[in-house]
Amino acid sequence: MKHPSAWLGLALACVATPLAAQTPPATAVLFKNVRVFDGSGSALSAPENVLVRGNRVERISAAPIDAADATVIDGAGRTLMPGLIDMHWHATLVRPSPAQALSADVGYTMIVAGAEADDTLMRGFTTVRDMGGPSFGLKRAIDEGVIPGPRIYPSGALLTVTGGHGDFRQRFEVPRIEGMPLARMEQLGAAIVTDTPDQVRRRAREQMMQGASQIKLTASGGVSSPHSPIDVVTFTEGELRAAVEVANDWGTYVAAHAYTPASMQRAIRAGVQCIEHGQLMDEATAKMMADKGVWLSIQPFPDNVEDIFPPGSVEREKAIEVRQGTNTAYRLARQYHLKTAFGTDILFSPTLAKTQGALLASLAQWYTPAEALAMATGTNAQLLALSGERNPYRGKLGVVAEGAFADLLLVDGDPTADLKLVADPAKNFVVIMKDGKIYKNTVPRRS
Repeated sequence: MKHPSAWLGLALACVATPLAAQTPPATAVLFKNVRVFDGSGSALSAPENVLVRGNRVERISAAPIDAADATVIDGAGRTLMPGLIDMHWHATLVRPSPAQALSADVGYTMIVAGAEADDTLMRGFTTVRDMGGPSFGLKRAIDEGVIPGPRIYPSGALLTVTGGHGDFRQRFEVPRIEGMPLARMEQLGAAIVTDTPDQVRRRAREQMMQGASQIKLTASGGVSSPHSPIDVVTFTEGELRAAVEVANDWGTYVAAHAYTPASMQRAIRAGVQCIEHGQLMDEATAKMMADKGVWLSIQPFPDNVEDIFPPGSVEREKAIEVRQGTNTAYRLARQYHLKTAFGTDILFSPTLAKTQGALLASLAQWYTPAEALAMATGTNAQLLALSGERNPYRGKLGVVAEGAFADLLLVDGDPTADLKLVADPAKNFVVIMKDGKIYKNTVPRRS
């Protein structure tokens, strides 16, 4: 009688070859006669051919590419460009109101988030950086092909302080006594209160343990939090440094929500490498960011952003204040050549979510179309790469280049001449591909 280990070895030997033989070959797609925007901000190429095999761009050539096994898409001179990247997204918090997010059944909330992920991909955003929320499970479901959606760079629960942005507790829930149960927002993994350097270290490490690609904290007050005035500077420098130490130990970085000069400067002194928002910055802060090489991840808030809050509410007043500072912030970003990323920061509004592409198009107030597209593709990808060893997707994103991930859009027109094309993805994005898989193809077949 054979030993059990021998039977195991025999079984493995029997199944190894058949399983390998059954592995399907990498699928191939050939885009013929396309003009390429490569994500760098350069002009469109002359007509080229782009071969995708598996999940990578295999070859780009002006000469015909012989790929008999490939599905052929005739671009007929349309523009092939990288999938768009939103650097400030909240994948699980887009559709519910604050009250719904805190009170709804978690299963329902995640199903809704999955539906929104599908819509996000169909708007041409093939990658998002989630800047606070319980998106780890959603990311896994997307990566495993359970549901369609963008690649997610998760932050996990955003770190805040008592009364800071992200602290959605009611006033009757304080004082907090050691040993008390977590607040609802903490139970959900949306945000967590940290009031000492040691607490910051513990909570930051917990996010890294769950798979965060970067740490997000709130260094100033915020718009949507009911008890968090915009002008308040929240974390102490020691607390900020504790988060930076954890992130650096894990080979990644800290991104800090901050609107005001005081909050931005404190975060930068502590070693934060990316400022989220910054709409109320001044010239001294912009110069400091330029000198330190700190990223600015800013959002072109729409003119009606305050409409998601009730008339007369404190949140509405704060939204107006932030919106009014946006033009100055972009002007300073250009003046001091700041490393600038594009995002939308849409929260609690399925209506605003539908304008994701329109918000990108609104960058035409400050940038040329090619500059704006480069920001939302190649430049954003550079910031994603700052996650270093915690980068969940090892490969080139945001570019059309040989060896890069095949996250591609075929645009009916030239978005480097008319940026408004990205505002209507249903009409103008005729092919949407992510990771080499086609999720939309409305190009007419030619006989």
